Amino acid sequence: MRLTVEFTTEPFDLDRTPPHAIAAREVMLDAGVDTVDVGPFGNTAEGRADTVLAAVDALLRSSLRAGATRISLQVNVVPGEGR
Repeated sequence: MRLTVEFTTEPFDLDRTPPHAIAAREVMLDAGVDTVDVGPFGNTAEGRADTVLAAVDALLRSSLRAGATRISLQVNVVPGEGR
């Protein structure tokens, strides 16, 4: 099964990239997921379910340690990639 995760970390800072956002991005880039798309107001990653789920755990822990006060995420099964 393949999953897509969409995530944002807060608080936002439009003047500079906050440390928690950098931490989240680095976790995903280092996690071995197949694709990562980083944007100013949201990010997505896609890959094998076990890789994405492990990356989500690491993202939560790393972002909170780096000062995130809120993390929003949504996980979806990639269409056609059932269980």
